[in-house]
Amino acid sequence: MAKIIGIDLGTTNSVAAVMSGGEPIVIPSAEGERLVPSVVAVNKNHERLVGRVARNQAIINAQNTVFSIKRFMGRKADDAEVERTKKRVPYTVAEGTNGDVRVVLDDKEYSPPEVSAMILAKIKADAEAYLGEPVTQAVITVPAYFNDAQRNATKDAGKIAGLEVLRIINEPTASSLAYGLDKKKNEIIAVYDLGGGTFDISILDVGDGVFQVRSTSGDTFLGGDDFDQRIMDFLADTFQKDNGIDLRKDRQALQRLKEASEKAKIELSTTMQTEINLPYITADASGPKHLVTTLTRSKLEQITGDLVDRTIAPLKQALADAGLQAGQINEVVMVGGMTRMPAVQDRVRSFFGKEPHKGVNPDEVVAIGAAIQAGVLGGEVKDILLLDVTPLSLSIETLGGVATPQIERNTTIPTRKSQVFSTASDSQTQVEIHILQGERPMAVDNKTLGKFILDGIPPAPRGVPQIEVTFDIDANGILKVTAKDKATGRSQHITITASSGLSDKEVEKMRQDAEAHADEDRKRKELIEARNQADNTAYAAEKALKEFGDKVPAEIRSEIETKTAEVKEKARGDDVAAIKSATEALGEVIQKIGAAVYQGQPDSAAPGGEPESKSAGPDVVEGEVKE
Repeated sequence: MAKIIGIDLGTTNSVAAVMSGGEPIVIPSAEGERLVPSVVAVNKNHERLVGRVARNQAIINAQNTVFSIKRFMGRKADDAEVERTKKRVPYTVAEGTNGDVRVVLDDKEYSPPEVSAMILAKIKADAEAYLGEPVTQAVITVPAYFNDAQRNATKDAGKIAGLEVLRIINEPTASSLAYGLDKKKNEIIAVYDLGGGTFDISILDVGDGVFQVRSTSGDTFLGGDDFDQRIMDFLADTFQKDNGIDLRKDRQALQRLKEASEKAKIELSTTMQTEINLPYITADASGPKHLVTTLTRSKLEQITGDLVDRTIAPLKQALADAGLQAGQINEVVMVGGMTRMPAVQDRVRSFFGKEPHKGVNPDEVVAIGAAIQAGVLGGEVKDILLLDVTPLSLSIETLGGVATPQIERNTTIPTRKSQVFSTASDSQTQVEIHILQGERPMAVDNKTLGKFILDGIPPAPRGVPQIEVTFDIDANGILKVTAKDKATGRSQHITITASSGLSDKEVEKMRQDAEAHADEDRKRKELIEARNQADNTAYAAEKALKEFGDKVPAEIRSEIETKTAEVKEKARGDDVAAIKSATEALGEVIQKIGAAVYQGQPDSAAPGGEPESKSAGPDVVEGEVKE
């Protein structure tokens, strides 16, 4: 049976894992790394770069290098968080035709699911190379507090990348699987997940193969990026005060600040201070300017303290929803790269009154959990029962603009709930079903997931028609809403699609484009490899002639020179077959050099093929070999 892989599609880095011999293992990238930077770029040759190679060239190609795309998944361009973020990134963030977010790469607009699909496509290709077989199915993780639109956007990204997404699983829930796979005793655990762009807290009952989520809360716009931004602002403000130049207005300087800030943040998790040195960061009439400063851990904690504090309100909410006190939590599992920061660990330790569990790798544990869930779906892992919840309440708008809850937050999924409503006025022949997600009492304050019309209702006094509205959430946390007139049997339904505004047709077109691009990448790689082989062979031929030319007959030398010129000419073209053919022909001719050189050597062997026997001279001592 084909392998199902687990993927942690992260804001900063992504990780893939798979079950092998009953154990989850992380799949290394083509570069041999366990983490794949979630970065996509297009270089000056219009080549698409993904992962480490994209990240490495970000400073010199800042405008065409996209990172933190996860923050835009399932969001509208006029979203306050989107407006805030687009001022902080060196690439262009635009508004699509449906008001959705688009990012610009090489003068072409891409939706967030398309960019995420490029990352997933690399992970898929690397996994296929590692496993030696095609990979077509995956379990992909999302933050627990992702709404319906963001989950759908993630599923769309998988489709575009050519993956059948068997399950969308919450990141803290995946982490609990990795933590509790071998645990027999029952425990109540809290998974504190602070990653590159999002924060989640989930409270779970774990033990004897059962993983039941009690509650979840979080903030989908709080993570390592925000900590980096605080350092960037501190450095930029200090530099502006000293030099009168705002580095944030220069794309390249902004990218250098971003990378230096992230590096400093990481170093300050293990040291008390670090030096930030950015020579030639900018210039003015007086000449080049350099940014050289020292950042201490205490200063970092001062400028980011409120960000750490922002994680506490969701902690309290999750505990309240679970009906628990902090002291009733048996283990606190720390997940996400930001949990390496000492200030974060101290805050969690003080809140729960216990030492956080550090037995899992915070960067890899989510992907490991996803691989375990993939193993459950594929039948490789037995006796595991995972009961997740919906993170936010689902409602419909009723008379007076009230949000009437249908499914309360932290309801175990999958679930289905029906309720009967009626008309608000006499002779009303249609009703609009307005679906909402959120906790506010008024519809206008919650997020609209979708709207649809049920018409054909027979005219009747208000309050008489009976409209049955059914909310159905699947195991991926994706919602389908159906409205049915009980008198006529007439019904209408909607499956909530992503705010990315992508229809099934658009997703399919993007998938085909991605496939075509993968084929282009393969052909480009073949061409580069053929040219490299041609260049090496031509170099070897010229070197051999230079060293042994006087020992090679003129006709062979002339043939090699002709074939070498032919290889160089073919290598300037794009015909892979022609390049390979010319290279092979030159390789065969090169062998004639060796034959000619050896034929020209004086015959030193005795007639019988045996070496001549010479007796040792008077001054020679013959060695004796002893067993």
